[in-house]
Amino acid sequence: MLQVSRICLISCILLTAGCQQAGQPPEDTMPQVPRIVDLTYPFDEKTLYWSAAETFVHKPVAFGRTDAGYWYASYTFAASEHGGTHMDAPIHFAEGKQSVEQIPIEKHIGPGVRISVADKAAQDPDYRLTAADIRAWEARVGPIPTGAIVLVHTGWSRYWGDAQKYFGAEKLDDAAERHFPGIAQDAAELLARERQVAMVGIDTASLDHGPSRDFIVHQVLNGANIAGLENIANLDTLPETGFLILALPMKIAAGSGAPCRIVALLDR
Repeated sequence: MLQVSRICLISCILLTAGCQQAGQPPEDTMPQVPRIVDLTYPFDEKTLYWSAAETFVHKPVAFGRTDAGYWYASYTFAASEHGGTHMDAPIHFAEGKQSVEQIPIEKHIGPGVRISVADKAAQDPDYRLTAADIRAWEARVGPIPTGAIVLVHTGWSRYWGDAQKYFGAEKLDDAAERHFPGIAQDAAELLARERQVAMVGIDTASLDHGPSRDFIVHQVLNGANIAGLENIANLDTLPETGFLILALPMKIAAGSGAPCRIVALLDR
């Protein structure tokens, strides 16, 4: 059923786009594009990176009227692979696993699941999603389907743009002092080994919680060739299930990660 819904949603979008270009059929008979939610932060001078020394650099090459009279604008940009809304490829923490361009395109599109621990994270900034949290969610909502893209909602996006609050540290150059929610090892193992999900994402700076030193969740998920999505926006606007996720990174050859445009498609 989920596979059929996925195909129907994508077909709907493509058919609508094609009809608009061709001018047919009449507007009242055209299929409706599903509701689209953008889960991506813009890249600009406010973009947050793991290292406080890194920024998104966007420099103008040309911006204005040329001598010939036409308008022309062009920029160069430079950035770390791991900042803003981005994807961690499996090679990031797992030797010999997939780099960005090696991830099968099918894994970038899948049924979305949103599991919220925002209430618990509000009480404990170092809270980690546990296997028990996942099982409790499944007992209430239903099983996580194979190939799902699981998104962990902590509520931390409310701090985006304020580096000290987002990273939970006064000294941004000291990673040892960071405090923000993440995912526990047992939850990562459950998702990777028993649920066989396609990707796992979160609305914080890392799949691992702020105080982590071994980044064990990265190790577990990347070791299973599961990519991670970090710094996701607007998870509070999604339902728990019933939506499709498209997570499309810049296709960087041999990339350990890449900026990623993530959107959710909802049929209601």
